[in-house]
Amino acid sequence: MTAISLGMPAVPTKLADRRVSRQIQVGTVAVGGDAPVSVQSMTTTRTSDIGDTLQQIAELTASGCQIVRVACPTQDDADALATIAKKSQIPVIADIHFQPKYVFAAIDAGCAAVRVNPGNIKQFDDKVKEIAKAANETRTPIRIGVNAGSLDARLLKKYGKATPEALVESALWEASLFEEHGFGDIKISVKHNDPVVMVNAYRQLAAQSDYPLHLGVTEAGPAFQGTIKSAVAFGALLSEGIGDTIRVSLSAPPAEEVKVGLQILEALNLKQRRLEIVSCPSCGRAQVDVYKLADQVSAGLEGMEVPLRVAVMGCVVNGPGEAREADLGVASGNGKGQIFVKGEVIKTVPESKIVETLIEEAMKIAEQMEKDGIASGEPQVSIGA
Repeated sequence: MTAISLGMPAVPTKLADRRVSRQIQVGTVAVGGDAPVSVQSMTTTRTSDIGDTLQQIAELTASGCQIVRVACPTQDDADALATIAKKSQIPVIADIHFQPKYVFAAIDAGCAAVRVNPGNIKQFDDKVKEIAKAANETRTPIRIGVNAGSLDARLLKKYGKATPEALVESALWEASLFEEHGFGDIKISVKHNDPVVMVNAYRQLAAQSDYPLHLGVTEAGPAFQGTIKSAVAFGALLSEGIGDTIRVSLSAPPAEEVKVGLQILEALNLKQRRLEIVSCPSCGRAQVDVYKLADQVSAGLEGMEVPLRVAVMGCVVNGPGEAREADLGVASGNGKGQIFVKGEVIKTVPESKIVETLIEEAMKIAEQMEKDGIASGEPQVSIGA
């Protein structure tokens, strides 16, 4: 009788195919089509302070930000755009409200794109022909950014409040005006502070157009609350293939927005993972201080770029299995820990030696990965119970 190997079930690498959209070019970053989902943030400095703004852009670039937006509420800010756009290492988008003249200033300054908010720019529709002409000549994409807090008064009167339908109608109306003048390098966002309203708006927009979509929960709140709101909303949409670029809006330093955005994409397998620590929440079965172990291992491996999954486990129930599935792991108990590398137990060490042993073995694996040319990909480090 021939033995049948049951094997391991195939694990899907993605939750859904990407929505089909047109592709635009924001400086060096492609948005939409089959381009990877990109992560954006926005500076908090006065744009007119060129030094501070470029310093913050450099910090954002180092954190993994791919596109940065700068505010342009004054003429001094507009005057600074050319230098900032030229010296930034990542594409710069000018954020324009109230004054249409700054749209032209941003285009002339060589910004990679311009974000306009039709709801609060006076007589914006009357300027679309001129803006479309200037943007076409320089191949500067336009993001039509509709916000619940600044929705056109006509639509507020029609719908009573910023409903998904109102947000979508506003965005598509403005896009149609640009299209009438032969301009189609358009990206759209329809942001709301309520993730449910926001998700419904983007679903409707995705069904009614092929524009690339910029996802955002506007005014998401402080770091913890905003992270939860953004992760829930982005997860719902990205898992359906909706979304081409994202900005996590937090009442926190911009680099934190980037960190959260990257983690969301990595969790959905939309971005190659780097170091990943898998650890358990601990429970009554744990025989070691899992919290402390996980924190110490994380600190010791901070900055590691290779795709390594490390598992730190605190009991014998799930520990060995999780540690075996990771690139590197430990199953702890009874004052000692079994160290696993690529599914095999390589040694057993006292509890006091677990952290230093894991870090030592991680460095060896990382060194070998770099020699083998594996600099990015699926991270394989877990901590759990």
